[in-house]
Amino acid sequence: MKNNFEYLVMSDHSKTAAYANGLSEERIKEQHIYIDKLNQKLAPFKIFKSIESDILNDGNLDYSDEVLSSFDLVIASVHSNLYMSEEKAMQRLMKAIENRYTTILGHPTGRLLLSRNGYPINHEKIIDACVANHVVIEINANPHRLDLDWSWIPYALEKDVLLSINPDAHSIEGFYDIKYGVLAAQKGGLTAQRNLSSFNLEEFEDYLKKTKAAKNI
Repeated sequence: MKNNFEYLVMSDHSKTAAYANGLSEERIKEQHIYIDKLNQKLAPFKIFKSIESDILNDGNLDYSDEVLSSFDLVIASVHSNLYMSEEKAMQRLMKAIENRYTTILGHPTGRLLLSRNGYPINHEKIIDACVANHVVIEINANPHRLDLDWSWIPYALEKDVLLSINPDAHSIEGFYDIKYGVLAAQKGGLTAQRNLSSFNLEEFEDYLKKTKAAKNI
């Protein structure tokens, strides 16, 4: 709140990410109870219930629809079996994008700058699918990722897809990585109006409500 933030999106790793202490279904329930209590205490500041759900090898997310429906929003990301052909990568991503509970597609190519190339994807088809399925595309602000790459922002804007600069914070200090995402986004011509994480609290809540209605959730 000292940074004038109006809200926080709490997105822990999901259960498949055991290496990151991903949340089991039982721990999700416990976290949601705790978030409800914090929201009463911290109002008007709000914490949104989110998860970074792993996109499995077959393109499904790693929770049931019942569990996914308990979140305010869901970020879908690939964290396993990263060395794929374009055909395989596209199959996984497209199925995840078409999942009605997917709100944001996280770091679309899985790249780590200077250490791991991203898996090959058809960016145009991914962006087009996100438009058709009301899915936001992440610009991961971690300086090792910066994924979606800035060079694809103009096409995304042309297709009228929303982007979201997310810090991928794994510590308090990680929140300040936002600045790297902002610099990359500015290079691609992104404006606050097309960046979901620039929305104020009322705009953000309204977007989530309208998107869920469009997806019949």
